[in-house]
Amino acid sequence: MYIDKLKLKGKTAVITGGSRGIGREIALAFAEMGANVVVAGRKLPDLERAAEDIAAAGGTGLAVAAHAGKTGDLENLVQATVDRFGTIDILVNNAAVNPVFGPIESIDEALFSKMMDVNVKGYLMLARMAMPHMEKAGGGSIINIASVEGFKPSYGTGLYSVTKAAVVMLTKVLALEWAAKKIRVNCIAPGLVRTHFSEFLWKNEEILKLYLEHCPIKRIGQPYEIAGLALFLASELAGYTTGSVFTADGGYLI
Repeated sequence: MYIDKLKLKGKTAVITGGSRGIGREIALAFAEMGANVVVAGRKLPDLERAAEDIAAAGGTGLAVAAHAGKTGDLENLVQATVDRFGTIDILVNNAAVNPVFGPIESIDEALFSKMMDVNVKGYLMLARMAMPHMEKAGGGSIINIASVEGFKPSYGTGLYSVTKAAVVMLTKVLALEWAAKKIRVNCIAPGLVRTHFSEFLWKNEEILKLYLEHCPIKRIGQPYEIAGLALFLASELAGYTTGSVFTADGGYLI
């Protein structure tokens, strides 16, 4: 019974930032459970390689070039998905940027706008665009990827922490407002995970040492450990779960 409820056969998922790291691993997990998976990002060749891996894992893949901070690109992403698969059942808002490391007073207006556009506004806009299709299909699941930085800021990542805190509250607001539409909205807040996005942290011996001092498990995470949680939240097994924030951080926050 449980494995059947975990399967996603016939479901269509859209994953931003889906060509590598956590996004790619989530895409492969969904594909293994039989989903149609649309991966979006800025670089089409990387996305096409991910789509090939999705097919090899047992799903049907589609690559769509889309900048998560540009509304027009997101509209095209939704339209391309619906044209190919008819609907959207699952949305994973995963794309994010963190182009600066330093004190928050070093953030200028352009950087502020860039980070808010991708990390917050893009999540809301894409969720709004997907919502009518989910409602028409009888419900859906939205998974927002935040970070432990949204709860416990670190030096040098101040604005990133602000954007991820906003993602946590956005998740709760959408879950409350869209529950009547049978759309579940949940959030995953990873700790430090071994990805290209975060390598400037885990490749820095001083930063890594400091992180591990506060991490009871004494290691950083792997992308598949986040993907497993996303798979649960996308599936029927999480049918009674909405508005929740799940940390996957090796105990860092405790």
